[in-house]
Amino acid sequence: MRFVYLLAALFLASLNLRPAISSVSPLLGTIRESLGMSGTAASLLTSLPVLCMGFFAPAAVKLGSRWGIERTVSLSLLLVGAATAARYAASTEALMLATALMIGVGIAVTGPLLSGFIKKHFPNPSAIVGVYSMSLVIGAGMGAWLAVPLQTAFQSWQASAASWAALAFLALFFWWRPVKPLEGAPPVQGATNIRGTVRASGTSNARTLLRSKRAWLLTGFFGIMSIMFYSMTAWLAPMIEEMGYGTQTAASALTLFTLIQIPLGLLVPLLVSRYGGKAIWLVAFSSLELAGLLLLLAQSSPWLVATLIGIGAGGLFPIALMLPIDETGSAEEASALSAMTQSGGYTIASLGPLFVGVVHDAADSYVPALGGLAALVVVMMALQLNIGRKPAAAARLAGG
Repeated sequence: MRFVYLLAALFLASLNLRPAISSVSPLLGTIRESLGMSGTAASLLTSLPVLCMGFFAPAAVKLGSRWGIERTVSLSLLLVGAATAARYAASTEALMLATALMIGVGIAVTGPLLSGFIKKHFPNPSAIVGVYSMSLVIGAGMGAWLAVPLQTAFQSWQASAASWAALAFLALFFWWRPVKPLEGAPPVQGATNIRGTVRASGTSNARTLLRSKRAWLLTGFFGIMSIMFYSMTAWLAPMIEEMGYGTQTAASALTLFTLIQIPLGLLVPLLVSRYGGKAIWLVAFSSLELAGLLLLLAQSSPWLVATLIGIGAGGLFPIALMLPIDETGSAEEASALSAMTQSGGYTIASLGPLFVGVVHDAADSYVPALGGLAALVVVMMALQLNIGRKPAAAARLAGG
């Protein structure tokens, strides 16, 4: 029963990390008209949380060390829930932007700590990452798909945007009281990294990781992977429309891109955990993304493009979540490395959609931007080969 309880807590917390962001996009036109927001201000409703996920992720380690992982996650979920609920009363641009900021902070703190939670409570943490990554994708999909139906049902975009607070308050029932680790789970208090390089201290972790070539390698990979995901999430539909397809086809292709990632989020960690060879899996999924981009450049079938890029993105993300857990020996270390990779990664990722938009405006075409993204995927594959050069059991973070 304790295993089911812990799994439910992880699933519900992860489910809260995307809907408050993804539910805004389908309502953006209505929100702009209602609040008189400019295009730049409206874009901050989605870019602000992603920036926060980068800037505030390092705070997760210190807060988790001071208050404990479970209590810190519960307070962060409370912040996400309260900020999301406040959108019911959103009547000004300033209030909507304030909710985006607070939601971003809550998500930024929760994300890295969930890696530590997995490391702390589960004997086979790599396999459990699938639940984490799958629920993230499900949450993002739910937010995007149900935003307009909820607006129609409630006859209010504010009620639709605020309704996702219910998920946060539901998760709090599982998180408010700390739970004991499962029997057989790795020790966490005062643990030393099995690679012998990082000690369970927030300050020591941060300083050691900043000197680690390998930690920066993982951060670079996470950043480029996230650039691809957020760029495709924001621009895949407009790209397909520019090819001459209708809005419905473009929206359906984007839905396929999202849906196909759900089963991969669960299956890929199980397969990687069973068969190993992370570098092979990483390069394979990146190759699918690259093939999808090249087919998009060639104006091939949007369904084939969405499938290939979706499989690539859906396979890379859970492995990116696994790496900090496999590279460390305790919950604190996993949280610290996750905080670094997510902090740098999401900060870099926030520039991806902006890059595509700016290049498109300058060239009046998506072709140069797609070429740039394809080049980044090649760079990412080189990083992945370097990541796989050392087995996890022998890798030394401090020595690169």
